[in-house]
Amino acid sequence: MEEIGVVKSTSGVVAIVSVERKSACEQCSGGCRITDSGAELEAINRAKAITGQKVRVVLKPYAYLRGSVVVYGLPALALILGAVTGKEVFSGLFHSLDPDIVSAIFGFSAFILAFIAVKIWSVRIEKEAAYKPVIEEILEE
Repeated sequence: MEEIGVVKSTSGVVAIVSVERKSACEQCSGGCRITDSGAELEAINRAKAITGQKVRVVLKPYAYLRGSVVVYGLPALALILGAVTGKEVFSGLFHSLDPDIVSAIFGFSAFILAFIAVKIWSVRIEKEAAYKPVIEEILEE
């Protein structure tokens, strides 16, 4: 993923970059701050950019792909596995309930637990440098 933006501030090896807000920003959990003028993201300042410069910000594809798989894939997989487990394993324990109801309860419970796990994972992972965007080059002074 590549974005073009303007450096708003710098602090050591990190810079705050303002980029154009995309439609995907609504579903993203990447840690950007959404503002009226766009989105502000924290990036590693490898190019040594200063405030006001136009820069190219890159997020490594494997980090973007891994994040997408975890954020979207894990809850979907948990929903399916929870529903199947609820129907096949636990419906025998709850004789008074319809097996489809048990399946739905376990499926949605697993789905919610997966979202909580993803949130915890995303908070921890956003601190790792390998998953942060990097300012690769300065486009304009």
